[in-house]
Amino acid sequence: MANRLGLCAITTAGVLLLGIALGSSAGAAESDSSQAHPVPTRQSWTFAGPFGKFDPEQLQRGFKVYHDVCSNCHSLKLVAFRDLADPDGPDFSEAQVKALAATYKIEAGPNDAGQMFERPGRPSDHFPWVFANAEAAKAALGAVPPDMSLLAKARTYPRPFPLFIFDAFTQYQEQGPDYIVAILNGYTHPGDDHWNLYFPGHKIAMPRPLKDGAVQYTDGAPQTLTQYSHDVAAFLYWAAEPKLEDRKKMGFRVMVFLIVFAGLLYFTKKRIWAGVTGH
Repeated sequence: MANRLGLCAITTAGVLLLGIALGSSAGAAESDSSQAHPVPTRQSWTFAGPFGKFDPEQLQRGFKVYHDVCSNCHSLKLVAFRDLADPDGPDFSEAQVKALAATYKIEAGPNDAGQMFERPGRPSDHFPWVFANAEAAKAALGAVPPDMSLLAKARTYPRPFPLFIFDAFTQYQEQGPDYIVAILNGYTHPGDDHWNLYFPGHKIAMPRPLKDGAVQYTDGAPQTLTQYSHDVAAFLYWAAEPKLEDRKKMGFRVMVFLIVFAGLLYFTKKRIWAGVTGH
C-alpha cells in the first residue's frame, strides 16, 4: 500500500511539473507572439459577467456607427430591422424601426410579369448588403468584407498563461469585442492607413474606418474614436448573441435549482439511512 501511495504521489508530482513546464513554454511562446502582435487590452463591458446586461443607449450609438460607417462595406445579413426593437437590445421604438426599414430598398418578386422589383423595406426584412454579391464587393474593394452578424463571436485571440485558466472561473467571454476595439484603435503607423498593430502581419485590407468626429451623436456621448469603437463593438456583440440576457437568466435559475436539488438529495439520503448502522 505504501509503495502504491508513493508511486501515486510521484506520478501526480510529475504531471504537475509537466503542466508547469508546458504552461511556461506556452507562456513564452505567447510572450514572443505578443511582442509582434500585442494582446488586446481587456475592456470594461456592461454585459460581462454572469449578471451583465446590455446598455440600450450604447447599442443605439453602436448601431449608428455601423449604419453610418461600417454598412458601407460590411453586411449584417442575420439581423432583421425588427430585432432593433428588442427591449433587451437596442430598444428602438416600433415607429423608429418602421421608419428605418422604409429607407432601404429590398429586392422582391417576381411580379405577374415575371420580373424582380424593389420595394421599401419592412421591419421583418433583414439588412440588405450594399453589394449585389461577393464578386462585386471584391471588384470594388479588392477583398470581400466579412459579414458582421457573428463577427464579435468569431473573432478572438489567444490569452497567455495563466490568464486562460482564470477565464474559466471568471466567465470571461468578451475576447471578440475586446479584439474589435483593439483593431479599430490599432492604426498607429503614421502615413499608412492599412498598418494595424493588432492584425496578424500588421497589414489589414480595411483602411482606417473611424476617427474622432466621424459620427455625430445626439445623446451627448463623446464623439471620439475610443467611444465609437466601444459602442460598435458592443452592438456587434449583441448582434452575435441577442439572447445573451435570457441565457444568463436561465443559467442562474438552473444553478439555483441544482443547489436546491442537491440539498434535497442530501437530506433524503440522511433520512433514509438514518437507522442503518454502518459496518
